[in-house]
Amino acid sequence: MSRKYLLTIIIMALLVIGFFLFARGLWVPVKQKIFGKKTTNEIVSLYGARVRDELIPFFKQNNISYPPKELTFLALKNEKRLEIWAKDSNDKNKFIRSYKIRKLSGKTGPKLREGDYQVPEGIYKIIGLNPNSSYHLSMKLNYPNEFDLAHAKIEGRTKPGSNIFIHGKAVSIGCLAMGDKTIEELFILANDVGINNITVVISPLDPRVNILKYNEKKQPKWVKDLYKNIGAEFSKYNKT
Repeated sequence: MSRKYLLTIIIMALLVIGFFLFARGLWVPVKQKIFGKKTTNEIVSLYGARVRDELIPFFKQNNISYPPKELTFLALKNEKRLEIWAKDSNDKNKFIRSYKIRKLSGKTGPKLREGDYQVPEGIYKIIGLNPNSSYHLSMKLNYPNEFDLAHAKIEGRTKPGSNIFIHGKAVSIGCLAMGDKTIEELFILANDVGINNITVVISPLDPRVNILKYNEKKQPKWVKDLYKNIGAEFSKYNKT
């Protein structure tokens, strides 16, 4: 086999792999059109029993009945970690478990505009479960929230971005990519608890360990208030 022929095969293989990984938004909808879409109930039937068998012991050891009444997801960009917290019968926050964030894009700092590939920073809610995501399963966040929209308006940013998800796989262009097994657990957990009962807090790093500092030379002044709000929220969740 000639070197030129071998190089051609390698390039073609890389193109196919790249298309499979990074162009899921193109070929997954075609696949769904051919084979049909799933409902949330079908996803729950498919993964529910296994996921609950894995999750319930974590709640039992904290004396919290399943499903809990309220949950908080704490996402740490620098540490690439997602912590799950639940309230017990005395309204005390209890640490349940953590997951590795497989992939997130961007750098320290909030999302400002469409196409900046930044994972947002702030306090959010889950507003929808998508059983037919191009990234296996996904949960949509309410970015931009009121805080984001208010500061975008002040600064004249008409396109602050949208469609931010917690999803499967390990590819990110502004979302939290958790891997397939983890998103199956989070999807079932969110369905069982109810998305209205879940808060998602995304921070650049763990403010319980290091004080959040904004870069006054590179970031808008309002980021200082944002980090103050995030720090206050994290102070409610202390493992010790």
